[in-house]
Amino acid sequence: MSTTAFHCFLLLSLTIVQGSSYAASAHEQEQLSLVQQQLDTIERLATRAATASAAESVERYRFDYPRLTQDLQRIRQGVQGYLSPSRAQPRDPAELVGDYRLDTLPVESSQ
Repeated sequence: MSTTAFHCFLLLSLTIVQGSSYAASAHEQEQLSLVQQQLDTIERLATRAATASAAESVERYRFDYPRLTQDLQRIRQGVQGYLSPSRAQPRDPAELVGDYRLDTLPVESSQ
């Protein structure tokens, strides 16, 4: 085997070993896949609830469904980023908001 071919083989082997060290175990991948499925279910339920609550907008406070959807997307991206990390990409340091109550303006009577 020539020296160049040996170096290429060695470099390829190190890349495979290094790349696999970041991969989650099969059990962890399975569990995180379940988390992603549950996030999908939560998002569908939130969409359904947002549609139902849109017709009943007489409350002073209402739930901030768009913010919840954004946070769910962030969580989904975080899980996906862990399962298949990209190289040389900086992490997004934004945090979840966690406050889902919106104040609505009082409805003025038209008398």
